[in-house]
Amino acid sequence: MERAILRWPDPRLAMRCVPVTGDVSALAADMLETMYAAPGRGLAAPQVGELLRLFVMDVTWKEGRRDPQVFINPEILWRSETRKRGPEGCLSIPGVTAEVERSVELRMRWVDLSGTPREETLTGFAAICAQHEHDHLEGIVTLDHLSPEARVLAEARL
Repeated sequence: MERAILRWPDPRLAMRCVPVTGDVSALAADMLETMYAAPGRGLAAPQVGELLRLFVMDVTWKEGRRDPQVFINPEILWRSETRKRGPEGCLSIPGVTAEVERSVELRMRWVDLSGTPREETLTGFAAICAQHEHDHLEGIVTLDHLSPEARVLAEARL
């Protein structure tokens, strides 16, 4: 079921999420449907009003076949010192693109929908997207990465 995406400045987007403890398969399915319909490449649970440490991502579907991933209780274990600045959009802040600096590689640990612990090194756009979605779980949005002056301009565009 497609869900409504919260828009900034909804206060839930600035809240730190709690760990997942139960079955979230239905929520994850809803989030993937919502992400594809938006159309986006990632979506975090707080963006649909659920303050849980969960995000979904599919960084390749716009160029080819769908390859959805579900990240439950993700942890970033390591980030490369090599960083890249680039434009980022956010489904919760439509029409605003922010220049954000991110690590180009990271090591992440999470649990998948089957309950299996996973650990993987993500690179390139997948690393950038995962950091963006992980930020949502911490109550951080792209606007928080901007200078005060740039943030005022970006928020004025909302």
